[in-house]
Amino acid sequence: MTEPLVLVINCGSSSLKFAVHALDRRRPLLSGLGDRLGLEGATISFKDDSSKTVRDLKEPTHAAALDALLEEFAARGWLNVLAAVGHRVVHGGERFPSSVLVTPEILVEIETISPLAPLHNPPAVLGMRVALSRLAVPHVAVMDTAFHQTMSPSAYLYAVPMSLYRDERVRRYGFHGTSHRFVAGEAVKMLGLDPTDHGLVTAHLGNGASATAVLNGRSVDTTMGMTPLEGLVMGTRSGDIDPGALAYIARRTGWNWDEIDELLNKRSGLLGLSELSNDCRELEAAAIDGHAGAQVALEVFAHRLARHIGGLTMSLPRLDAVVFTGGIGENSARIRAMTLRRLGPLGLALDDDANLRMIGGAGGLISKGERPAAVVVNTNEEWMIACDTAELAGLTRSPAPLPRGATGEDSGRLDSMPTDPPVSTH
Repeated sequence: MTEPLVLVINCGSSSLKFAVHALDRRRPLLSGLGDRLGLEGATISFKDDSSKTVRDLKEPTHAAALDALLEEFAARGWLNVLAAVGHRVVHGGERFPSSVLVTPEILVEIETISPLAPLHNPPAVLGMRVALSRLAVPHVAVMDTAFHQTMSPSAYLYAVPMSLYRDERVRRYGFHGTSHRFVAGEAVKMLGLDPTDHGLVTAHLGNGASATAVLNGRSVDTTMGMTPLEGLVMGTRSGDIDPGALAYIARRTGWNWDEIDELLNKRSGLLGLSELSNDCRELEAAAIDGHAGAQVALEVFAHRLARHIGGLTMSLPRLDAVVFTGGIGENSARIRAMTLRRLGPLGLALDDDANLRMIGGAGGLISKGERPAAVVVNTNEEWMIACDTAELAGLTRSPAPLPRGATGEDSGRLDSMPTDPPVSTH
């Protein structure tokens, strides 16, 4: 191996997910997971094109997982060609409208933002510190929120006292940005759209789900908010709910805010509606067998998704395509059909045969007629992170540009954003 390699790391509180990319192929050369970190029985898995192995870790720590990964690199002769490391960071706040080279000062700033994502940012910072101590190569932080920093104040402000925005940065940030950015670019190429003049709604559907309005490569509106709880129905998250209903629930049950938070994030969504499972595959099978809870959960999921796609379309001058991605979006022909049949007023017409073919890694057009189109695109967030990392590390010019129109540390703030997004004149 002589070509430079990029290591992509995604650290959770008890896991370290990784992928190794060469710059000339999107499929990782090696991927895997350090699992049960901090617990007994911690392991690390390695998967390449021909095999998968699982090993016990010497210690149940992120450092031990990274050391085991480097041992694997040494065994493959890759240490001398490892050129950069990209790190997934969930929340970049307003400070980070694009990916950034990691420095000690940047780490401090990401830690400062951690109250906005207390379960996700601290493990990411830990992973970066461990990796920096072991790998003397450029490190890049890629934020899930960065793509959405091109939203205008009309899209990201909540209608609460402005002092809460000024003092506490209470606003909508949006998430899944790396995935939305990737699939939007792929859809533009797939459909032969003008990169500088197009309107898309991208739907990343999985256990976590969000949809985004993309105008000319920029996010102009999205369904997730200050946290990943807002918006669509998800596996165990409620999505949108009347705040007054929460006050009612609290008064009736005596639950405190921690209990309400646990209810909305872990016991709601598809799981709460079906009283069966948060797994869409299990619910689809149960719905076919006549399970009423599974049937209603899927109907609510599709209804809410269609309603949000319709709303997001109003942030665009026109709709060229709806893009489905994520575990459900790429593999559930049923959910796609249920959603598109609700979107007839937008001019979308489902091609049933094509839709049924688009599962198990297949991607392409699933609609009839020219515009608007509906397409399935397989997401590849690790490749997107690898591209940003390679570009910022000076290895190559990334084929996937950073978000346009969002540069400088204050780009997402009210005093530096345009009142309205740019509108196509075509």
